[in-house]
Amino acid sequence: MLNPTFPPAPVATTPAPFDPKEFGHVAPDTEGLNFFGIDQSLQSALRVYASREVFAHFEPIMQRFGEVAGGELDRLSRIVDRNPPVLEQRDRYGRDLDRIEYHPAYHQMEKIGFEDFQLHSMCHRENALGWTGHVPQLIKYAFRYMFAQSEIGMMCPLNMSDATTHVLKSYGSEELKAYLLPKLLAPTMKEMWRATQWMTEKAGGSDVGALETVARKENGVWRLYGEKWFASHTDAHVALALARPEGAPPGIKGVAMFALPRYLPDGSRNKYRIVRIKEKLGTRSLASCEVMLEGAEAYLVGREDRGIKQMMEEVNMSRLSHGVRAAGQMRRAYNESMQVARNRSAWGKQLIEHPLMRRQLIKILVPAEQGVSVFMLAASQLDQANAGSESAKQVVRMLTPLIKIRACRDAVIAARAALESRAGNGVIEEWVNPKLVRDAHIALVWEGTSNINAIDVIRRAVGKSRAHEPLKAVVLDRLGSLTRLPDAYRLRLQKALDRAFDFANDTAASSANEHLARQAASGMYHAVSAVMLAWEACQPCGDVRKLLTSRFVLEHRLEPIDPLSPPDGAWEDAAYTMLFDETCKVTLAETVALVSNSSRRVR
Repeated sequence: MLNPTFPPAPVATTPAPFDPKEFGHVAPDTEGLNFFGIDQSLQSALRVYASREVFAHFEPIMQRFGEVAGGELDRLSRIVDRNPPVLEQRDRYGRDLDRIEYHPAYHQMEKIGFEDFQLHSMCHRENALGWTGHVPQLIKYAFRYMFAQSEIGMMCPLNMSDATTHVLKSYGSEELKAYLLPKLLAPTMKEMWRATQWMTEKAGGSDVGALETVARKENGVWRLYGEKWFASHTDAHVALALARPEGAPPGIKGVAMFALPRYLPDGSRNKYRIVRIKEKLGTRSLASCEVMLEGAEAYLVGREDRGIKQMMEEVNMSRLSHGVRAAGQMRRAYNESMQVARNRSAWGKQLIEHPLMRRQLIKILVPAEQGVSVFMLAASQLDQANAGSESAKQVVRMLTPLIKIRACRDAVIAARAALESRAGNGVIEEWVNPKLVRDAHIALVWEGTSNINAIDVIRRAVGKSRAHEPLKAVVLDRLGSLTRLPDAYRLRLQKALDRAFDFANDTAASSANEHLARQAASGMYHAVSAVMLAWEACQPCGDVRKLLTSRFVLEHRLEPIDPLSPPDGAWEDAAYTMLFDETCKVTLAETVALVSNSSRRVR
């Protein structure tokens, strides 16, 4: 809830002045910067969406975490990227090891995420990070947004452990919960179990109902036989795996979920083999492997005919987490580009003074800002959804695949733009840009491609569940409160919202128009984010610059554009100046004047 007595947001932390004598005219990167202190967008969003009490408690913790993310975590991540995990199958005596060896820097990253800041358990454990009760979801995702700016691979174990805890709490038997939950929520790395999920097979990737792994009940014990083709965080202490019980019908109703521990209660290894570690384009810190299940002992989770339905709860948590990660990656891409633009000169001017560089920067900043607004809206609804609100569940149901599609695709473009901003140094592995480009591509395929997510949100969430209606109601409520905006701009936002949702519901949701699903999903994402950015800007503790970003979303991502017609350069030049210097004071009246003064017409 918004608290109008909030103090004004502090001035953003400014990086130390660049000294060309020290670096020899080579622009620095973001090494050593505080990823919370320099992020005015995140600070203002938290002030808008969190209560005063929540923000006051977590702000100093986030300041500390911002230092870690921009310093130690970033350093460790770069080390692990150059020293990926290695599979040791046998020792020198010929004994089977089946062990994954990690660089020590990986275990240091684990400690930061799992133990020091409890990113996997803060919403499940009482009194995490000194907070009475369970930490709000939006705080968890804010931490992950900063973590992802330095390290993406570790986000998989963190999210899987979080999501596995949620699924077990929801569907596990009392006996299974008593066995696994204390281990998953233990406070130290020495005691703690980490988790993962195994679905993908050669026969069933997106079509999970085609999987071939068999579950047999032998002497009262479930045992799994088969192969998992893409098993990330493979040596986790416990995996949630899908398998078809013998005699079960084909398709998704014949699939069950099982909890498969790496070690059995007597300390012996479970019966599965890690065949090899896959060489991935990105997230090289994360071991993604092929696994042979050879009678592995497992525990049934929930009903035998609900395995995929239960697994989809974990998948959707992962999809939302991917969107948050993508937003963090885009912020990192923007920060990297700004370091170059502010500290590199050409033809007698800083790069940031050159018109084409300013346009390149805005094309990174706008999708980054959209990602923050959408994940903050989703996270703010999650606690209500978990408390039983059906409308909040539908809102999260819509926003999850929307941000998975759009933010993950935008992050690839942003990472490439940041690489180009650094020019020749951008393709040198000593700099972070190649890693950002590689990592950004991974989220495109994890937890469903853009096509799969688009079909899910348009055909199922819109066409069958009508989940778009509660989402639109929430956004319209925010839009209706914007009495400080001119009627003309509110009408412009309203028309964009109506048009996007009508296109999704009336046209794209038809089974004959599946080819329009991705276009419709992008339209809804852009329309929602344009309204939410304007709403955030108008809150007493919000960042008024977000109103300018709202207009950029309308004009560059929603409204028709003649590719050979020049934009309204006057307003854009003024907007660039306000957006790129977060330390200068800008009033709401100034931004309102800019969104009101437009030569464009909605057609």
